[in-house]
Amino acid sequence: MPGLWTDADFRRLWTGQTASQWGEQTGLVVLPLLAVLTLGVGADQLGVLRAAGQLPLLLFALLAGRWVDRRRTRAVMIWTDLGRAVTLGATVVAALVGGLGLPVLLLVAFTVGTLSVFFDVAYQASLVRLVRRDDLLRATSAVEGTRSAAQIGGPALGGALVSLLPAVLTVVPAALMFAVSSVSLARIRRREPIVAAGPRRIRDGVRFVAADRSLRAICLASAAFQFFFAATTTVYLLFLPRELHLSGTAIGVALASAGPGALAGSLLAARLPARFGYGRVLLVAALAGDGVMLLAPLLHGRSVLGPAAIGFVFGTGGQLVNVTVMAVRQSVTPPALQGRVAATITFAGMGLTPIGSLLGGFLAGQLELRTALLCTTAGMLLSPLLMALSPLARLRTTF
Repeated sequence: MPGLWTDADFRRLWTGQTASQWGEQTGLVVLPLLAVLTLGVGADQLGVLRAAGQLPLLLFALLAGRWVDRRRTRAVMIWTDLGRAVTLGATVVAALVGGLGLPVLLLVAFTVGTLSVFFDVAYQASLVRLVRRDDLLRATSAVEGTRSAAQIGGPALGGALVSLLPAVLTVVPAALMFAVSSVSLARIRRREPIVAAGPRRIRDGVRFVAADRSLRAICLASAAFQFFFAATTTVYLLFLPRELHLSGTAIGVALASAGPGALAGSLLAARLPARFGYGRVLLVAALAGDGVMLLAPLLHGRSVLGPAAIGFVFGTGGQLVNVTVMAVRQSVTPPALQGRVAATITFAGMGLTPIGSLLGGFLAGQLELRTALLCTTAGMLLSPLLMALSPLARLRTTF
């Protein structure tokens, strides 16, 4: 992608988004692992903690889209990064004075989750405003590649931090990453246009998504995946240490194993949709990535190799889906609606994740962990089924 990497402003955007995503994913994993390994919380409490971090998706996603469409995305990203750095810094202060407990972690998770909603909507809209349309798919592939890598690599760093550092210091690296991101984003020189004047009504984004069959299908498939993935993650964070008896570092490595898969998926996403069609790539990637998680309940022993292999396939499939879906959304959405459409899909797709996390905690508390994990991973297959029954499965190579 030589045209992209010679663009200094895109490099700054990519660097800032990469640091921010690593900070977000590391911080969000540190909090539940701290709760499990240091505070000794149970399954129900872990579900509540994860739900607290995801609740802002339900409360603020649509508002974030309206906010972003009225402002320059760079400013939104800078201030949300600074806010997350300060919030995590406050966690260190709470630990130093002996006040680090579950209530503090709940407040931190909610605050960081709220700021993350605004950042994520802003960076998706920023690509359309700062990158040429001809470079949009490749730019999306690059940015989503680092995001997916951070989603999987963040747990590795988080697990290592929990195992190697005192509790008071585990959130410091994440806070520093947010600070680095804000500095990099502040160095973008290109003046970003605010696309069209006039009112920015939330319902305009909702109506646009509801009227487009492909975007409607994306919402439904994303909602099904994120709901059951949230439940699966809650059970999996208990399954790895309690059934497979993995240490905090080994848990991080097991979860991070999808990082190389995500990078491979990012490279494939820049080529496969144009060659085989967006619909075919979406369906195959979703089936492979979601289906491989059915093998997780079959794992035994203390080896990290099984979770690593599953994670690699899951990361590859998930990344292909992420990039392809974002390319579809960006291509069919007018510039003036990018923020609100992204927020609508985020709201529809991620809004049920707090309930999914609570469901995962409930199932883990009521059933054997293997049985609970089998139930939640099987539910993830609803997402590719919905894709197969929708116009997404028939999307061509162009729009």
